[in-house]
Amino acid sequence: MIFKNLKPTTPSQRNLLRLKKKIITQKNLLNHKIKNYKRCFGKNNSGKTTSYNHGGGHKRRYRKLNFLRQNNSVEIVTSIEYDPFRNSYIASTYNFLKNYYCYILAPKNLKVGDILRSGDFGQIKLGHSLPMAKIPIGVSIFNISMTKKKKSIVCRSAGMSSYIFKKAFDTCHIRLKNMKTLKVSSECFATIGSVSNEHFFLTTLGKAGRKRWLNKRPKVRGVAMNPVDHPHGGGEGKTSGGRPSVTPWGKPTKGKKNFN
Repeated sequence: MIFKNLKPTTPSQRNLLRLKKKIITQKNLLNHKIKNYKRCFGKNNSGKTTSYNHGGGHKRRYRKLNFLRQNNSVEIVTSIEYDPFRNSYIASTYNFLKNYYCYILAPKNLKVGDILRSGDFGQIKLGHSLPMAKIPIGVSIFNISMTKKKKSIVCRSAGMSSYIFKKAFDTCHIRLKNMKTLKVSSECFATIGSVSNEHFFLTTLGKAGRKRWLNKRPKVRGVAMNPVDHPHGGGEGKTSGGRPSVTPWGKPTKGKKNFN
């Protein structure tokens, strides 16, 4: 059973689904890698709203992760922890060669005590980081960098993975989970495996208050507003806008309507 057995004490908790977090071994092991984070309320320095539906939320502290695992290193996993800023787990590792700790994205089935290698020491094993030229076709990868010597930006959310389906002279073609393809250099790095917490998409919020904890405010429909507030507002009774979908400032959204 991957879900918690919750007794519904309120009507909103009847359909609540939350995952068990047995994989977590320790909390906040690397305090020097954790820093305070100012919450975003969707306002600029003048106090004007620039990004709607933001505000509130629980206080969180940011964990600085190492997304540039391209140097030659040998590391051991010391803990697997929860990160409030992402839907996957993170792992703290100790580098034998340079004598320091860091946080990385935790792949699926990673355990405390596992040895991770990167760079020239990398092998085709879970959690190892190596250039795409050394990764065989069809092997699951994540944490992919798009540019040489730049940090990884692709396939970093929970349960994500991709694979190389074609290799050229100096490029690799990657197939993502949404069936899109990417063309990157063979010198770019990727990590073997798939991102942890693969069942995250099955969870539900359960109540409106949990959305407020995540820094998300309610969004009001344009057709429910007055004409002075939105182009879709007003009208006798309930209306559906009366014009192609537009933003509050009149710009088309969701594509222009086809009258043919």
